[in-house]
Amino acid sequence: MRFGFECAGPSLFEDLDFPTTDSSLFSDSSTPIAQLHGEITWRRPQEICQSPSLFPTNTNLAHAKQGLLGDCWFLCACTFLLKNQHLLDKVFPPGQPQWGSSKYRGSFQFLIWQQGHWTEVIVDDRLPCMNSCLCFSRCHSPSAFWIALLEKAYAKLHGSYEQLWAGQVSEALVDLTGGVAECWSLREFGSDEEEQQAEQDSDQVRRKKLDLNLLCCVKEECALSCSTHSSPGGLSELDQHHALTVMEWLDVRKVSGSDVRLLRIRNPWGRCCWAGAWTWSGIGWSFLDPVCTAELRDRTAEGEFWLDEAEFTSQFDDITVGYPIGKDGLLKSVYTGTLLTHSHQLASRWIKGHSAGGSRNTSSYSSNPKFWLKVCETGEVLVSLLQHRKRRNTEKYAQTDPEDSSNTKHQHYQAIALHMWKVEKKRFSLSRMLNKPPCASTHCHSYEREVVLCRPLEPGFYLLIPSTYQPGAEAHFLIRVFSSSPTSLSALKSPAPSLPLTSDGEWETSFLRGSWIEGRTAGGSRNFPSYWKNPCFPFAVCDEPALTSGVNVRITLHQSRPDTDLHPIGFHVYKVESEQTAAKEKDPVASCIPHCYTQDVSLACTLPPGSYTIVPSTYHPDCSAKFRISLARKIHRLALLSMVLSTVSHISVMKT
Repeated sequence: MRFGFECAGPSLFEDLDFPTTDSSLFSDSSTPIAQLHGEITWRRPQEICQSPSLFPTNTNLAHAKQGLLGDCWFLCACTFLLKNQHLLDKVFPPGQPQWGSSKYRGSFQFLIWQQGHWTEVIVDDRLPCMNSCLCFSRCHSPSAFWIALLEKAYAKLHGSYEQLWAGQVSEALVDLTGGVAECWSLREFGSDEEEQQAEQDSDQVRRKKLDLNLLCCVKEECALSCSTHSSPGGLSELDQHHALTVMEWLDVRKVSGSDVRLLRIRNPWGRCCWAGAWTWSGIGWSFLDPVCTAELRDRTAEGEFWLDEAEFTSQFDDITVGYPIGKDGLLKSVYTGTLLTHSHQLASRWIKGHSAGGSRNTSSYSSNPKFWLKVCETGEVLVSLLQHRKRRNTEKYAQTDPEDSSNTKHQHYQAIALHMWKVEKKRFSLSRMLNKPPCASTHCHSYEREVVLCRPLEPGFYLLIPSTYQPGAEAHFLIRVFSSSPTSLSALKSPAPSLPLTSDGEWETSFLRGSWIEGRTAGGSRNFPSYWKNPCFPFAVCDEPALTSGVNVRITLHQSRPDTDLHPIGFHVYKVESEQTAAKEKDPVASCIPHCYTQDVSLACTLPPGSYTIVPSTYHPDCSAKFRISLARKIHRLALLSMVLSTVSHISVMKT
């Protein structure tokens, strides 16, 4: 899948999908960078320094230094790429023309993992600056630009730089590796009574308690990041929410003969923020042999510091653990170091009124999607439930549904959980099975993008049920299975859903059918000259007072292909001013992009009265498939009454 660009002839690339305007910088201006309105200019690297390069010769100078954007979570994941060249080469393919090369065209290609697939993102190299200097993330070397370009590609994928303000390290790790990450707590759990309550089905976050000894078998390979949610004592400069990277940890012998565990931490800010016993002049070094002290101090680069395990567990709230990924692309268990040589994934969704059954506390729990996991041999099995982020559209004229764009703590994700039952035979009573305790579960529902189960499993059949906490909560999700022994994963088929009834007014729904035919009507996305060969579907929005505010149009594009062979699909909506003005001469007024490998993509938007056309497409040209469009338009009650009266009048005339 590509997430592309347009070329302006022989000149340097200028990315029209991510232009050098405020729309690429800001989404809703709700973060501190909103103060930068009108202050930012865009410059190419050769306009910033004399001899730009992607990477410096000194690896320490290639590390990220955070700028004015609050994306420390993303930069921690970038540090892991630098420690694993094969992962960096996947995200940032080597051999791309650089400045000074005759083949340099001002564009760079990245691959970022999204919803089960690697997505190609191409950006131009115009970067946000203030006073001729990069204002967001940069390398410690002022002439290296890989991190600034990757940050731009990630911002493009999210819609704007502002969308990167605050996030989870685990999400960035998965996006940049295609792997799995877990969050572990550094806090002590409560009393036994609280522990038992946490076992019950709820939407309270309960993370595993960290024991660094568990990671000994993968300590050199896994990603480790630590974060703080409060103002800690020794970390005097840190904000309440900040993420840092654990570069390494080792056990060191004191002169007294006892051992102390030390951890080397990197701060994305690029400066030391620690005032504990292991600062450069701290008292801790006096307990070590001077030679050992000198060696450990020499390992620290700018922005790095040492602290011992006791300080570590008292100063930070939790850590993120990224599973190791080898050069062959295989995951390794962080619990045992076992290579997980088999993998499967299936996409599905929770649909209100059909398959969004809620938690085990509800009577509708059994209506949730269900999956068969067959384990052929005893082995370690990891099951991941990953939900898609709620999309926020910022296109001109288009607004997302107010329910989805409300500024709440959990605006991006539903509270989700995964439960597993061992089944002795495929024919069984579901109600009886669900009355028994599961053999494994993620316990509490968490407002996380991904929750993970990792267990040794014996041969047999297992029933997997992913759920949201609230019944009726809708979301797309991906089930992934990684195992050390052969397994198979399949979905239990359920009846096709009926259209959910809306309760927010009267809606008129039309169903439009079409097909993309190779060589004829499969034109691909806007990045290809053949785009306007795609089918076009005109429609009108009525001039009714009630339609001038709030969501009044909902569009869903459904492709008729199996889950295992989906095309990336999306669509644009164009306003047609008159019969003489072709839609192809205009920019879209609403868009459902980037193109996604899913059965359905949907958009809820507000459109002023007028004539419009929908252009559905696959990303690449010549991808054949049949599709269906569901077009729902909100109808004012007076207009609906008028339609009814008109129909009755027409029937009366026919009778006379």
